[in-house]
Amino acid sequence: MRTRVKICGFTRVEDALAAARLGVDAIGLVFYAQSPRNVSMARAAEITRALPAFVSVVGLFVDAEPDWVRDVLAEVNIDCLQFHGNESPEDCRLYAKPYIKAVRMRPDTDLEDIQAQYADAAGLLLDAYHPGAQGGTGSGFDWELIGGNLSLPLILAGGLSPENAALAVQQVRPYALDVSSGVEAGKGIKDAEKMAAFIRKINQST
Repeated sequence: MRTRVKICGFTRVEDALAAARLGVDAIGLVFYAQSPRNVSMARAAEITRALPAFVSVVGLFVDAEPDWVRDVLAEVNIDCLQFHGNESPEDCRLYAKPYIKAVRMRPDTDLEDIQAQYADAAGLLLDAYHPGAQGGTGSGFDWELIGGNLSLPLILAGGLSPENAALAVQQVRPYALDVSSGVEAGKGIKDAEKMAAFIRKINQST
């Protein structure tokens, strides 16, 4: 099965269009004020309106108030929600949208238990644990921590780049890879050559 590609943290229309031309499966938009890749509703709506067909849009939230999530959904054409905080399964199910639950990996993380709790998730996104940060740090984690009998689609994130994308596919065999800082020229500013190299490495390894 082909490994899907999600690139997260877009803040500019031209970068999202470049990713679409390169064949990305999904783009991520961050609605979290503490992130350097936070995007306004107006800019997010502009980005989504410019995208061609068959590119999914994922909206990332961190312990957001339900009214804020609903406001974003009313203004921005989002296909899937990604929750990066301490949201309960009930919190994730409030919006009648497919959702991804992010898991910050630690040595004692029980993925089978998390999978049972979020059994209706569209996927589990595995990211590096970093105290005080909810993803987007550019740090990786030990892929050997991924174990157990997992049936949900596994999305690998954390410290990915064109340099290790092929190894990630070969070693982890995830449903998708999710990259942000590894394909940037600056925070929230994507590098077209790095995006192209990342996608190419994945396609060559699938």
